[in-house]
Amino acid sequence: MSRSPRRHRSRQSIARPRRLAAPPLRFFLPVTVLATLLALMVLRGMANNEVFHDERIAVSVDKGTVPTSVLEGGPVVDARGDKNSKPVNYTIPDKTVVLSFDDGPSTQWTPKILKVLKDEDIRADFFVTGSMVTRNPALIRQIVADGHEIGVHTFTHPDLALHSGTRLTWELGETQLALAGVAGIHSSLFRPPYSSTVDALDDWSWPVTKQAGAEGYLTAFIDKDTDDWKRPGVDSIVKAAMPDLPGQGEMILLHDAGGNRAQTLAALPVIIEKLKAQGYTFKTIGEALGTGSANSEVTSYNLWVGKAFLWCTTFSVWLMPWLVGLLAVVGVLVMARFALMLVLSAIHVRRTRKPGFSWGDPVTEPVTVVVPAYNEQECITNTLLSLARSDHPVEVIVVDDGSTDDTSAIVEELDLPMVRLIRQPNSGKSVALNTGVAAASYDLIVMMDGDTVFEPSTVRELVQPFGNPRVGAVAGNAKVGNRDTLIGAWQHIEYVMGFNLDRRMYDVLDCMPTIPGAVGAFRRTALEQVGGMSDDTLAEDTDVTMGLHRAGWKVVYAENARAWTEAPVSMKQLWSQRYRWSYGTMQAMWKHRHAVLERGAAGHFGRVGLPFVALFMVVTPLLAPAIDIGMVYGVVFVDAYKTLAAWFAVMALQAVCAWWSFHLDKEKAWHLITLPAQQVVYRVLMYMVLMQSAITALTGGRLRWQKLRRTGEVGLDVTTGAMSS
Repeated sequence: MSRSPRRHRSRQSIARPRRLAAPPLRFFLPVTVLATLLALMVLRGMANNEVFHDERIAVSVDKGTVPTSVLEGGPVVDARGDKNSKPVNYTIPDKTVVLSFDDGPSTQWTPKILKVLKDEDIRADFFVTGSMVTRNPALIRQIVADGHEIGVHTFTHPDLALHSGTRLTWELGETQLALAGVAGIHSSLFRPPYSSTVDALDDWSWPVTKQAGAEGYLTAFIDKDTDDWKRPGVDSIVKAAMPDLPGQGEMILLHDAGGNRAQTLAALPVIIEKLKAQGYTFKTIGEALGTGSANSEVTSYNLWVGKAFLWCTTFSVWLMPWLVGLLAVVGVLVMARFALMLVLSAIHVRRTRKPGFSWGDPVTEPVTVVVPAYNEQECITNTLLSLARSDHPVEVIVVDDGSTDDTSAIVEELDLPMVRLIRQPNSGKSVALNTGVAAASYDLIVMMDGDTVFEPSTVRELVQPFGNPRVGAVAGNAKVGNRDTLIGAWQHIEYVMGFNLDRRMYDVLDCMPTIPGAVGAFRRTALEQVGGMSDDTLAEDTDVTMGLHRAGWKVVYAENARAWTEAPVSMKQLWSQRYRWSYGTMQAMWKHRHAVLERGAAGHFGRVGLPFVALFMVVTPLLAPAIDIGMVYGVVFVDAYKTLAAWFAVMALQAVCAWWSFHLDKEKAWHLITLPAQQVVYRVLMYMVLMQSAITALTGGRLRWQKLRRTGEVGLDVTTGAMSS
């Protein structure tokens, strides 16, 4: 590896770039958005009974811990009080019936049951699940308005004997939140899912009743189970509801949701008629026990917390179909992009590698290479020595943009005959490039970064497309030189797959959006026509490329014009670079937005190139982490095997595209072993970067040209290796 021929000053003396905001502030909003999205998905899953759904039912065990008085008592168990308090059972008075309905409310069956009860002037108890409450708030309000009593039947209907006390507290609390938000009430009645008569309590289910009592609930079991959920027939349901002894009070279990309840609806009037004929009256639990309504009004803080919970749940239910639809569209677009890249890159290769292919007459005239440099003492020696080995005649203009290190001194000490040094006060990269262009002796201008190394053939390959007089600019093949670290390998994949494969596609579509700053060439007349390099945006290379399209020039890709650049070596530096790129791209898109309405070549770019850039460089990366959030949701709450299978299928398709791109670039594919991790990390990174860039754009903030710290590890030996590969 080549080294600078003079001793450098201590790095402490080098002016450092402006620091980004502290990481917590940088990550706060993106992470909050992702966490909120996951929370909304969980809320929606809870409302649809997808999340935490558990259909397991505990098998009855011994009853050694259940007090005999409870097993032999009435259906309502009061286990409130401290641990030393004895539980009390309450029995439904003689000639009194409590009709209770579980699992609702249901939009199909509950309104019909309410109508029967209203016609008969009967009030009943409805033990509702929180998930159904959030989905059917109007029915809850109707139940309360009709004078019925509401009890808690958990949020997701699990058998609590199989779950922890924490799960019980959560199930009850969430349902109370839903009731508060929907109807402004709380309930002190609780019925465990899959429960029946009180004598069925055992050593697993009794702790549930005790904890419910400790949290202030009366637990309501039943006297008569109609088994209507099995749909045994109307006569069987009616028969099961009748009292065992004449005049004996009872609490009857029916269901108003959870399946087809046509038989329940048909049996209900018959049950009422028969029991009325026997002299029974119908009451709620509170009325039957003389304790007053179990439903209490909620005010102030608890009311607003409940409303907020309901609003969030309702919003999540409304949002998810739109989000799923949007992600489906993005997924289709991504798949279409993969297909386009594969097909169009093959067309590009077949066209450019066809025997006898040429852009026109060979270009042999000398070329000016402009190298803007700001604090490039670690790299500038390798950059200039690589140009000295060029097999095409070049003059090199190094524009020192106010460096505070030894960049200029190193250039002077090298004393290369084809190199001119121009010093200027620090003015930014675009001004440095324009200074170099103004001083250029030739009509073809190559631009490269001060941390980049060219192969001997790079300049020659880069300028050959100018044999076509319509070509105004040429994009070269930028490669990562420091690819031996994990971050370097990831960027190597990105450069080969994301950038160069894209450029083949854009070349065929005639809408190349960016000439890379590391390796690009321009016709001077084309640059002059668009006003040179502009400082209107941070992505001066993207800005000028879009301007060239609008001016009617053709922009192409030269795959053999390879340049080796030093990629960022840390996540912080990578963040800085991508932040500048993404923000600059957004600025350039906005600046050239009118191309959409223009005619000719400008209109073609506006209606093809700009949408591609918007979709695949902004929208897709911004939405892509939602796919990972959806994968986490699917693995944890839905179907882990199907979710992982779908995710790995997408990864396999990406791997095919990556392998194809490596094959086209004659690169060794072993770096692709890091592709799965790279895809996840880059999705999250680009999401966060684009989020911050969008906020910066919306708030009118501006960024400066942020200088990355270089190490100079990309040397001339890299180009030698590339040529021999």
